Amino acid sequence: MDDLLVDFLTETNEGLVALDSALVRLERAPDDQPTLSEVFRLVHTIKGTCGFLGLSRLEAVAHAGENILGRYRDGTLAVTPAGITLILSALDRIKAIVSGIEASGTEPVGDDVPLIAALNAAAEGEDAPALAPAPPSAAAPPSVAPSEAPAVEAPPPASARPATSAIDEPATEVMAPNGSAPVTQQTIRVSVDVLEDLMTLVSELVLTRNQLLQLARAHQSDAFAVPLQRLSHITSDLQEGVMKTRMQPIGHAWAKLPRLVRDLSHELGKKIELDMRGAQTELDRQVLELIRDPLTHMVRNSGDHGLEKPAERRAAGKPETGRVILNAYHEGGHIIIEVGDDGRGLPVDRIRAKALANGLATEAELAQMSEREVLRFIFAAGFSTAQQVTSVSGRGVGMDVVKTNIEKIGGTVELISKEGRGTTFTIKIPLTLAIVSALIVEAGGERFALPQIGVVELVRVGAAQEGAPRIERIKDAAVLRLRDRLLPLVSLAGLLRLHAASEDQGFVAVMQVGGQAFGIILDRVFDTEEIVVKPVAPILRHITMFSGNTILGDGSVIMILDPNGIARAAGVGLDAATEEERRNLPASIDMRSNAHTSLLLFRAGDGGPKAVPLGLVARLEDIPGERIEMSGMTPVVQYRGALMPIVPISGHWMAPEGDARQPVLVFTENDRAMGLAVEEILDVLEEKLEIEPGTGRPGYIGSAVIAGRVTEVIDTAYWLSQAGDDWFRAAPSARSNAARPRLLLVEDSAFFRHLVVPVLSAAGYEVMAVESAVAAMRVREEGVPFDAIVSDIEMPDMDGLAFARAVRAGGAWSESPLIALSSRAEPADVARGREAGFTDYVAKYDRDALLRSLSECLSAPIQA
Repeated sequence: MDDLLVDFLTETNEGLVALDSALVRLERAPDDQPTLSEVFRLVHTIKGTCGFLGLSRLEAVAHAGENILGRYRDGTLAVTPAGITLILSALDRIKAIVSGIEASGTEPVGDDVPLIAALNAAAEGEDAPALAPAPPSAAAPPSVAPSEAPAVEAPPPASARPATSAIDEPATEVMAPNGSAPVTQQTIRVSVDVLEDLMTLVSELVLTRNQLLQLARAHQSDAFAVPLQRLSHITSDLQEGVMKTRMQPIGHAWAKLPRLVRDLSHELGKKIELDMRGAQTELDRQVLELIRDPLTHMVRNSGDHGLEKPAERRAAGKPETGRVILNAYHEGGHIIIEVGDDGRGLPVDRIRAKALANGLATEAELAQMSEREVLRFIFAAGFSTAQQVTSVSGRGVGMDVVKTNIEKIGGTVELISKEGRGTTFTIKIPLTLAIVSALIVEAGGERFALPQIGVVELVRVGAAQEGAPRIERIKDAAVLRLRDRLLPLVSLAGLLRLHAASEDQGFVAVMQVGGQAFGIILDRVFDTEEIVVKPVAPILRHITMFSGNTILGDGSVIMILDPNGIARAAGVGLDAATEEERRNLPASIDMRSNAHTSLLLFRAGDGGPKAVPLGLVARLEDIPGERIEMSGMTPVVQYRGALMPIVPISGHWMAPEGDARQPVLVFTENDRAMGLAVEEILDVLEEKLEIEPGTGRPGYIGSAVIAGRVTEVIDTAYWLSQAGDDWFRAAPSARSNAARPRLLLVEDSAFFRHLVVPVLSAAGYEVMAVESAVAAMRVREEGVPFDAIVSDIEMPDMDGLAFARAVRAGGAWSESPLIALSSRAEPADVARGREAGFTDYVAKYDRDALLRSLSECLSAPIQA
């Protein structure tokens, strides 16, 4: 195929993806001139290049579509849903023609006269004639029932189009730095094959590096220590660089969803809004391709099964427009993707009845199951609760395929549902499938690689260590009593039918696989290695406990364990959803100060152990000493494209010596980051955080008894302020001797919820925190009383001002003190807040002012 034609096809496919989303935006906002200009420019570009290349059929269709868009742009024709539908039909025809060109190198034969006539009639303001469904062109892929395959356009064959990488983007302009001339970012197109070859070479380099390090450790050769360390760093940097070229925003997998939801809305007679968050979250393109279809199917399911029709929603007291929410974010070495809706929820009774009818469980077994276990039947093959088969769903093909495909790449899928309020699916997948960090372990005399992606902690068990937890047995089942919780255990040697050593001593790897927590009994744990994942040989693919194999530094080949497969083979699981999982529902997210809190224990400075709420800590880093530099008197490290200040909790900075590494707790919010230098990470546990105020020592809220020891709880606000950034001001707190007043905190930032709740709790308040004003209104409907309400102003869906007006309109809380928190505290802002109904208005996060305002508001009646 001619290189010029190849470039045209690549650019046209990019433009068509952008056009789908842009036209859906234009339909929702017909007066959006920037979007209209973007749509016109894209169609005009396609048409102009078609003429240059002699693609007459493609040019004619694009030209007819451009005529309507030109009238829209000039304002001589109003944008209508019927017009947008017609233009989308033209785009579908263009896609079919492009597919034919990609397959054969020439335009396929077809009749576009009716379509062009309809487009021309619409451009003249006439009623467009009804269009019969166009027959697929010879080269177009055959249609598939939507319930059997996601409704996305099939990509052209790899041989017919140039595969391009994550840097396959046109040059864009960005503003240079706080108004100078724009700077052009230069990009190039790179074949995916080239990137795959690079990744293969880097993988081999990692293996060779591991072998050399193994030899150096065995022979204790000082002469090779320094160059090997340098080689290791270069290899890691090269690996990271190549991985970046493979990374793509997850928004690429979402690009066709706005059009799909729009068409689904028309087909089902529903009003559906698609809310996509975290579209810039990046992951490996290989993973991206594998999750594209499962995501599409789940969004279709939410629109069809989950959301009610407008009349049903009105009757249920909901807005007519239902919401489908897509959210993606990084968490450790994973990507978390949430697909949720605010619809009817899953019908537990109907699922239970269907499971019984299909023979998936007996009545006795169903009676013993928790609601969460019953809901998981929707992942069974052939399972559907649809009362009739439609063009969208009902055949029972879909969710089992979704679960299988996600687990194939080492991921998990969990669901939480509440009838009448909605359903949320949470997908957890690795960032990449090529090189992963793993623990090298031994069981039954054989070594295995255990991916760290699912390892929560390692526990030494047995009598060899005084005070170590012991493995107990309930009937024939092995369990571990870990921090007042019984953890089910799986013997890896027993599961694989190997010669099992004594279980009286050894290690337990505590695993978290989706909502399942269990322990794997191991004989030994050797080291952590970055391993190159090789596919499982066909002869072993029926053994689901393995996800691949790898070559170690000493040249031996070992199997990579699959925690999902181990959990299934052992039949371990949990009962009802935890409170944290329940909070993942879009409309019901809360955090209570009197509940158990996940805490990170560490050692730093003088005195005993220290603690910080784990929800505040973005990451735990172990930074090599040579990477820490000085900026004036402040230690800093180059971290994720920016300089991150490091604050020593001991009060003075001492650089690590030699090859020593510095443990750092990383706190982030938006584009700000700070590292707190500590001496040692001790543990992660859950405790009821009851803080007794201290003696006013700077940097500490007070003390609490945690794991049987008096532990100082650090004042994170104080240490963040030491980084030099104006996050907020720190101030001492005091506890009232009166009964604990109850506060409701409405704050959309999880970081600041975790920050403020312990501070208010230490000041003598009982606090409940929710993530949105919508969630707060639902709490009001449940009749929960509060003495005062503290609310952020800038929030999605319903902002703080609208929330205040709704509260003051009547009902519960209408007479409660309302305190506004905002980073904008100019006189005009304060006036607007008071006009909306706020009792007081406090700058974010002036803790001293907040505590003073609460004290004043709770001691005086509200003023009308």
